[in-house]
Amino acid sequence: MSDGDSTTRTARLPQVTAEVRDDGTGQISIDGVIERIRMANLQEAGAAITERIAAIAGEVGEPVPVQVRDPDGMWSLLIHPDGLVDEAPAEGVAPMVGPGVAGVGGGDVSGRDAAGPDAAGPDVAGPDVTVPDTIAGVEASGLGVADLGALGAATSVTGTTSSTGSTTSASSSLSGGPSGTTSPGSAPSPASGPTPVTGATTGAPTTATSASTSGAPTAGEPAGARLGAAASSAAERASAATLPTLDDLLAKRHPASSGPAEHGWRGGLRKLTFGAVEPPPGRAERQRRVQVAAVRRTFDGPRTVVVLNPKGGAHKTTATMLLAATFGLQRGGYTLAWDNNETRGTLGWRSAHTDHQRTAVDLLQALPSLGGAATVRVGDLDGFVRTQTDEQFDVLASDENAASAASMDAQAFDALHQVLSRFYRVIVIDTGNNMRASNWQAAVAAADQVVIVSTIREDTAQSAAWALDALRATGNDDAVRRAVTILSAPDRKVDKDLRKRLRSHFGALTRAVVEVPHDPSLVPGGPIDYESLRPATRDAWLRATAVVADGL
Repeated sequence: MSDGDSTTRTARLPQVTAEVRDDGTGQISIDGVIERIRMANLQEAGAAITERIAAIAGEVGEPVPVQVRDPDGMWSLLIHPDGLVDEAPAEGVAPMVGPGVAGVGGGDVSGRDAAGPDAAGPDVAGPDVTVPDTIAGVEASGLGVADLGALGAATSVTGTTSSTGSTTSASSSLSGGPSGTTSPGSAPSPASGPTPVTGATTGAPTTATSASTSGAPTAGEPAGARLGAAASSAAERASAATLPTLDDLLAKRHPASSGPAEHGWRGGLRKLTFGAVEPPPGRAERQRRVQVAAVRRTFDGPRTVVVLNPKGGAHKTTATMLLAATFGLQRGGYTLAWDNNETRGTLGWRSAHTDHQRTAVDLLQALPSLGGAATVRVGDLDGFVRTQTDEQFDVLASDENAASAASMDAQAFDALHQVLSRFYRVIVIDTGNNMRASNWQAAVAAADQVVIVSTIREDTAQSAAWALDALRATGNDDAVRRAVTILSAPDRKVDKDLRKRLRSHFGALTRAVVEVPHDPSLVPGGPIDYESLRPATRDAWLRATAVVADGL
């Protein structure tokens, strides 16, 4: 096909971009005209978008290139009239520019992520490819500083970025004629040198990022020098924008398994094409794989996780149940949630009901008749623990007899812990509210990992802070330094200033701070149904469990 034919073909193809979201909503932009999609889930929304674009391809009589944005990023596709989906070659990608792009979520189609996993920045040539200024921070496209230099040889980027890093305006054109456009495959003349990369940053907190670089030629200044200065500034911005996070630490310790995408829009595309197109997993799926690997890793013995906050209503029981459920589901069982309240706790109330109501007190009293701690068999525990079948963990409730005068002490805790550690790989302990109780102190002494929980409220946060102070005052400094803090949102909206203060305070004292969202299914206070939780809630508790497991 001649260059003229190629130009004609590109001109008469509609410019199509699409977006799909986790909640099943989405939209298609066809030459700037937005069409909304609302389906039951992300996969159905993806199928509906594919069907619509296939119809467009049928109207024009040839495959249509499309940029699809899903919750994990961008993917460049070529959709045929019969619904067949292929990866789009770099030169066939519809650029994310023009009317309607802002409604589709922006124009981050730069670099490898836009053209597919094997495309390189310099090879992507086309008219008006919108590149957000965050490309200088590497994070948006995954390009390194070396890639940025190569990209600068092919494109001229101008943009204004606020102090938060969001792009307020950005444009990109290949060097050439007055309109700033060129035919696909063209490149700057060697004599002209690299095209300058320019950008202006406003409201930046540091000198490096507040500097402005002009794209206009300066007398006596080589183009290469301008590119080098821009790349140096970009590297400094990249350093600030890509500081290591908790997820990065997990990724280094527990590398994600390789393989194509299995979830989200990308996984749906793979299934739709019967494996003909195998997009790599997006960022969210890669993080999830790392977290699963952290939870599933092999321990060199039984591990005990102790959940603390001496105030009621701090979500200790909720945290105990959901940590145990996540460990149980990901590790295939052998997990116990144990209510170590000295008198009466609520873990039994929040668990699924079984055919018996026996508790830790009953098990303690039965130990002599079972032959003692050394001879108890796993089957002997069935009459005392409450199996949560769907989540693959057991619950050992605290005393529920209103007329009982029995209470747990340190000796009772140690006797039960010795037995239970023989049969469970992970024991998650819900503690009571009395820090002076001997069984509370025995649990802390037995802990391989302490978890401090609090809602984002002044009262529960102050109680959590007081507990940490008390632990440090009683010689448990190391347990505090290795502890994990879990902050739960008490409502849909939280006090942002308080949230910031809590993250700062507990972040300075404990190993990690993890937040989990408010979930309406937890509000009634009845038995916790893991499957009724929102996907975002389950994902947040998987991340929290991965961070806890990383300390075991």
